[in-house]
Amino acid sequence: MELKKCTSCNRGVQEGATIFKCPKCGKEEIVRCKDCKRVGVKYNCKGCGFEGPN
Repeated sequence: MELKKCTSCNRGVQEGATIFKCPKCGKEEIVRCKDCKRVGVKYNCKGCGFEGPN
């Protein structure tokens, strides 16, 4: 199984990670490690440029 990497910090993710499709385009996979998710680090969709988490 391929190790997923956080979209924000590019570290490998393990337990506590969240994986979902981009809320705007619905095409790209967004991966959030538990640390970036906890402190609200921004992410960008590689496909459409959407910026989250807010």
